[in-house]
Amino acid sequence: MLAEFEGTVSGHRDGHGFVLRDDGEADIYLPPNEMRAVLHKDRVKARIVRHDRKNRPEGRVTEIIERSPNPIIGRLLQESGVWLVAPEDKRYGQDVLIPKGATGAAKTGQIVVVELTEPPALFGQPVGRVKEVLGEIDDPGMEIEIAVRKYGVPHEFSEAALALARTLPDTVRPADKKNRVDLSDIPLVTIDGEDARDFDDAVYCEPAKVGRGKGWRLLVAIADVSHYVETGSAIDVDAYDRATSVYFPRRVIPMLPEKLSNGLCSLNPSVERLCMVCDMLVNAKGEVHAYQFYPAVMFSHARFTYTEVAAILANTRGPEAAQRKALVPHLLDLHDVYQALLKERSVRGAVDFETTETQIVCDDAGRIEKIVPRTRNVAHRLIEEAMLAANVCSADYIAQSKHVGLFRVHEGPTAEKKDMLRNYLKAMGLGMTISDDPTPGEFQQIAVATKDRPDAQQIHSMLLRSMQQAIYTPMNNGHFGLAYEAYTHFTSPIRRYPDLLVHRVIKAILNKTKYVLPTLPTPGEAVAKLSKRLASRVKDPEEKPKKTSVDQLAWLAAGLHCSANERRADEASRDVEAWLKCKYMREHLGEEFGGVVTSAAGFGIFVTLDAMYVEGLVHITELGGEYFRFDEARQELRGERTGTRYAIGTRVRVQVSRVDLDGRKIDFRLVREGEELISRAMKDKTGGRTAELPEQERALPRVAGDKRGSEKRTGKRGDSRAGARGGSSSDSRAPKSPIQALKAVAKKSAASAGRKSSKKPRRG
Repeated sequence: MLAEFEGTVSGHRDGHGFVLRDDGEADIYLPPNEMRAVLHKDRVKARIVRHDRKNRPEGRVTEIIERSPNPIIGRLLQESGVWLVAPEDKRYGQDVLIPKGATGAAKTGQIVVVELTEPPALFGQPVGRVKEVLGEIDDPGMEIEIAVRKYGVPHEFSEAALALARTLPDTVRPADKKNRVDLSDIPLVTIDGEDARDFDDAVYCEPAKVGRGKGWRLLVAIADVSHYVETGSAIDVDAYDRATSVYFPRRVIPMLPEKLSNGLCSLNPSVERLCMVCDMLVNAKGEVHAYQFYPAVMFSHARFTYTEVAAILANTRGPEAAQRKALVPHLLDLHDVYQALLKERSVRGAVDFETTETQIVCDDAGRIEKIVPRTRNVAHRLIEEAMLAANVCSADYIAQSKHVGLFRVHEGPTAEKKDMLRNYLKAMGLGMTISDDPTPGEFQQIAVATKDRPDAQQIHSMLLRSMQQAIYTPMNNGHFGLAYEAYTHFTSPIRRYPDLLVHRVIKAILNKTKYVLPTLPTPGEAVAKLSKRLASRVKDPEEKPKKTSVDQLAWLAAGLHCSANERRADEASRDVEAWLKCKYMREHLGEEFGGVVTSAAGFGIFVTLDAMYVEGLVHITELGGEYFRFDEARQELRGERTGTRYAIGTRVRVQVSRVDLDGRKIDFRLVREGEELISRAMKDKTGGRTAELPEQERALPRVAGDKRGSEKRTGKRGDSRAGARGGSSSDSRAPKSPIQALKAVAKKSAASAGRKSSKKPRRG
């Protein structure tokens, strides 16, 4: 009898899916016929029955252990008298039938939350009832309402937490100052972005003698959230459940109630606040010579922005400096200690890649006005180095005390990723590689040596991809990227729960006691996914398994929970940004832009537009009438006949050909010289006003399992022959002349009309 495996179903937009096995072994592929009776996120038992032509283990679901409790979010539609909800997340693969009396107050076209009343079966669709009406698809902020429910982000505080927050004071009370160092006369200042609302760190620096040489005294004061949020309280339970604040364009879902995050705990200017201080002596080499932690009460002397501080440091006689005359000397001291810390960073060999981050600027209605690069100036780097120093001291303090706590661990590349990177560096002819046990300095040396090459972006991207994601864990395995033996997060307890736990541990050590974690809730789906990913990492066979105490197991669970929810927050934020970018690009359908290839795969290339910082796919069928092979070592697509190469960093010109708002996908087509007439023909496909196309698509009838928009993403990996001479993907390839383009439009319109007249709704 074949072995059965338990796992979670992960649906795909093209109707098939996978069972993500709990044991971390290879995922089991589920063909579309196996996906009819299950839904995305269901817990199942499955059995491998064969291997398909791509050598994937293909399975059959033998038992459904548990249906996903998550509600389904989608658009309510009515077709020939039948009500149904088309899920916003296409991985569900099936529409949900809604009985006539179960629509509630919802109207056609509105976005609703559905609770299933009948699961799907082999010959029947799922049935549900409308649980909540979110509103119209174009309502401001709708994309955020969808994302928080789609990813299960807690977005409403419990009544108990809000009630407890109301009992807290508005200001620091005399009793709160007991056993604290009074720093109110020290000119501590906050330096944050223009749009920051909560301030959890303040800094101060002055020259000091360190040993026999010169140095600085650097104070990093962090909001003392742990004073107000007691372990196991209603606010603490909600904060642990969230684990982090979630940041969207124009909206933040905070980890703590607003009274704490923007008020009592925030280090606002000109008011007293409680804080935990890391008081450091830094020598001329940038090394932390000594440090101490203590609770204090502070008074922020100013609220600076990064832009303002950068202007002052650039011109100490300018108008910005004139307005802050008394504080300018302290800012110059901060800049001096920053330069010393930066030198030590270089000696340490920490990895430091310059990447372009973007900021979405929205109007009052929540729509994108523009997307701009987020530039990092000297003030950003100054604060970053100060925070890194405090975090390292925190980790060292916990490690030296032998107290269990959470470290921020970033391990080196896996054996598989090391091999991939070595092959890539060899294929690129760099003459540099990494050792079997690489150090961060090796990565940094390659980055520095290649920074002026035309393909520097491609090389640095591959260096980044070879690294693992950082996690929270009580096992101190160091931070590879920053080249620290021990590192943790201490500086943001208003928005990160691990930082709050680190504060509690440091206080326990200061008081010569032991901090005990409260009883934690049952791990959720995000934790299960991360556990599986971590379990799949190949361990060194020579590495002896470490014994884990009951205390460490509890901290392991807490670290796993915080790591998983950090990823959940990132996924929700990316989903909202992708939705906004798709909405933005609908207004630019048919327009042409210059761009650069940011990644290559077997099914095509991803291009980021220069002017908009928006990424889209050029499917392999759009690359021309020849065979293209994916070279994994070089991470590029190469044409067999012409030798044309598309690799990371390749400059191209593209036309926005299709935008799928529901699928969060943007498709481009390559534009070559002499194709102006074809561009006009492509625009004629949408009747001139190209932005109207998505509205027309939304009005088309929907049936269960509609795969519209999925075909463009599903190309073969490896030897990619889609788009070869005489290929069958004529719909997605560009016509070769204006006449052919117009013929293709007419043919497609006739076929669409035929489908529209013959299509009938499925009733289960």
